[in-house]
Amino acid sequence: MAHAHHHGSEATLKRAFVLIAGFMIVEAVGGWLANSLTLIADAGHMFLDATALGLAWYAAHLSHNGQNQALSYGYHRAQVLAAFVNGLTLAALVLFILWEAVQRLQNPEPMQAIPALTIAVLGLVVNIVAFYMLHSGEQNMNVRAAMLHVIGDMLGSAAAIVAALTVYLTGWLYADPLLAGIIALVLGRGAYRVLKESGHILLEGVPADVDIAEIRATLEAGVPGVRQVHHVHAWSLTPEKPLLTLHASVDENVDIGGATTQIKDILKRRFGIDHSTIQVEPGHCPDH
Repeated sequence: MAHAHHHGSEATLKRAFVLIAGFMIVEAVGGWLANSLTLIADAGHMFLDATALGLAWYAAHLSHNGQNQALSYGYHRAQVLAAFVNGLTLAALVLFILWEAVQRLQNPEPMQAIPALTIAVLGLVVNIVAFYMLHSGEQNMNVRAAMLHVIGDMLGSAAAIVAALTVYLTGWLYADPLLAGIIALVLGRGAYRVLKESGHILLEGVPADVDIAEIRATLEAGVPGVRQVHHVHAWSLTPEKPLLTLHASVDENVDIGGATTQIKDILKRRFGIDHSTIQVEPGHCPDH
């Protein structure tokens, strides 16, 4: 049953990704042809969300593959590397949109309001359909996160609609660069988070929800015979896959196998770490 649920969420993420990514291209081309900076900015926002959907789908797909002789941890890090590269691309896009917005505020450019409005409305419809697909499919953490991204896309499409309507009804050309700048700032915040999180993982940083001092104190107090826990290292393959290694100095009469089992049980049950490497040391630590 769990296997079927996993495939259900993977299929849902795949369909939503294809839908969002496909219309992202339509919106980018339409924004260029209609000279709508807001549409181009919203296409950038859709790129961010399509990336999130694609990585979530890719992560689900990768779970079918095991490690091999060349990659002992498998291909999980590929999604983190892709996220970092996409974050850099988004940062460049944000700078371009902000620069272009400033130029258009100084020298407003005409916009084809009706084509821009049509594409923006279609974009809103596409996002509503994607949200419905995700909402009605199998729910897990990746799917729920993807739903939040799609909600952000809806707001971007709404901003593009407002800009096109304003230009069409009033001729006020400043609406386009102003709203595009707002979308770019939101997009910049998302790009910063992607770069920060993926960069932290690539640098083997300690996961945000892992407290090494708390782990050390809990194990020293909770496992009989453990005198000291040291050389604790925690990192992540992906945000969902924390890893940990540690040394545990124990009394000489302690059952090493039993102590190892207890340590692993606490790490998994209390801290959510189900992959750990434990070195139990009845004497002095050979690495000191």
